Parts: sequence; structure tokens; C-alpha cells
Amino acid sequence: MDFDLHVRFPFLLVDRVIEYKAGEYAVAIKNVTINDNFFPGHFPERPIMPGVLMVEAMAQVGGIVMLQPEVGGSQDNFFFAGVDKVRFRKPVIAGDTLVMRMTLTKYQKRFGLAKMEGKAYVGGDVVCEGEFLLISATG
Repeated sequence: MDFDLHVRFPFLLVDRVIEYKAGEYAVAIKNVTINDNFFPGHFPERPIMPGVLMVEAMAQVGGIVMLQPEVGGSQDNFFFAGVDKVRFRKPVIAGDTLVMRMTLTKYQKRFGLAKMEGKAYVGGDVVCEGEFLLISATG
């Protein structure tokens, strides 16, 4: 599935969407490789994916949920507006496949606000989870 998040390399953190239901949820992956531009500085002696980038990757998947191209829905950009209750459970390292699921829990169309629950997994284990708030660029 192709989606245009209006985010480009080097900040595009979604490699592929593997499951999608318009306006409900999306599941996408990020193949974490030693060539990712954050590894040389975070941490050189034990490279791990920065938690803030996991959160950004999950927010990008949330943006995919809101695009809804199949049902003629919004083509607006959705901006990352907030995050609550984020927990990092395990480090993500080179060679991992980060599987991210974002589920819409509430949408206030009048204000262009979307609230989502997100979980990211590696090998079936939760590595990051939290609640996300996105807002329409035109809302």
C-alpha cells in the first residue's frame, strides 16, 4: 500500500504498511538497520534506536490511519500534537523489525483532533506504547 505522508528521507520512519483499515487502524514496519543515520551517535558503543524516534515512527503510522484514501476521506496532513503514557519496554537495535500498530480511539472532526493508542513490537514483544494526539493541518 502506498501512502504519501509528506515526510521524506531521512525523517521517514515507515518502510511499509502491512495492514490497514481506513479510519480505524494501521500496522506498519520499520526495518532497523545499522545504516540508519541515528546509530553512529546513539550510542556508538551500544547502538539503540532513540525512543523519541520510535514515538515519531508511531505518529507517522497514526497519520496513515487518518489519510483514508480508500473512502475519499481526508488528504490533510496530520501533525503530531501530543503524547501521553509513553513507556519504553525494551531497546530496539540494528537488525530488529519494528512493527507498529496505531488504533484510532476518538476523532473530533469539528476540531480535527484524533486520539490514538499505539504499540510497537519486536518479535512479538512490546517495546514501546502510548497514547497519541494528532491534529489536522487545516483543523
